[in-house]
Amino acid sequence: MCFFSLNYCKGHRKVLPLYQKKQRPAFLQGIGRLRAAFFIMEPKKRVTFYIDGFNFYFGLKRTKRVDSAWRAFYWIDIVKLCESFLGEGQTLEKVIYFTASPLSPQKNSRQSAFLNANKLINGDRFEIVRGKYLDKHIICPYCKGDISRPEEKKTDVNISIRMVEDCVMDTTDIVALVSADSDLVPPIELIQRLFPEIDIKVYFPPSNFSNDLKDNLIHHRSKPVLMIKNIRRFQSAMMPDIVTKDGKTYTIPEKWKYVIS
Repeated sequence: MCFFSLNYCKGHRKVLPLYQKKQRPAFLQGIGRLRAAFFIMEPKKRVTFYIDGFNFYFGLKRTKRVDSAWRAFYWIDIVKLCESFLGEGQTLEKVIYFTASPLSPQKNSRQSAFLNANKLINGDRFEIVRGKYLDKHIICPYCKGDISRPEEKKTDVNISIRMVEDCVMDTTDIVALVSADSDLVPPIELIQRLFPEIDIKVYFPPSNFSNDLKDNLIHHRSKPVLMIKNIRRFQSAMMPDIVTKDGKTYTIPEKWKYVIS
């Protein structure tokens, strides 16, 4: 088929094309580009936080002995705190809190109020994985007496297994570990070797530090985040004294009320 007409331009005796593509207005071209950008936009990276509850709590406890301002942060919205550390292009997948129920009824009651309040506020975005406490018996080197001391068990194993599992199941893009326990270096090294596309971030709880974890991150061109330098994030994540939702209510423990007064 001929693409030129048999007519000629009278002024220039030039063959005219039978079909010419019309130029779209500039604003329509802009809309088209925006549509294309929308469809090719990369999804946000999913971030999962794995919190070593024992390491986190006792880090806070040690810090408040030096700086009383940290006394307020026992009663904190963990999910809100973690969200404050997210960067551009990231979204919070879940916060998983690994802990064990204290053997003391009073301590257990305070911990339960804290965990239940967080679960009530954050729903499925907050998950609790429990280990257990066992009595550890040691012999006093001076009196030779038998001393019983509770020791948390299974937490580091539970964290290790869950981090690797989430990488295998492709439920996260960024592993964010909140702990300064050097026992967690091996699972991190495993993830770095088997899942090089997974980013790993480590947050050291206040007053806690691990050279082994730090050295691993530096070797992979990263560095740990010192939570003690982020007190404003803690202040912004404090829960109200009374947490109420869906007919349920949890109140800050009396002992913690005294602490933050």
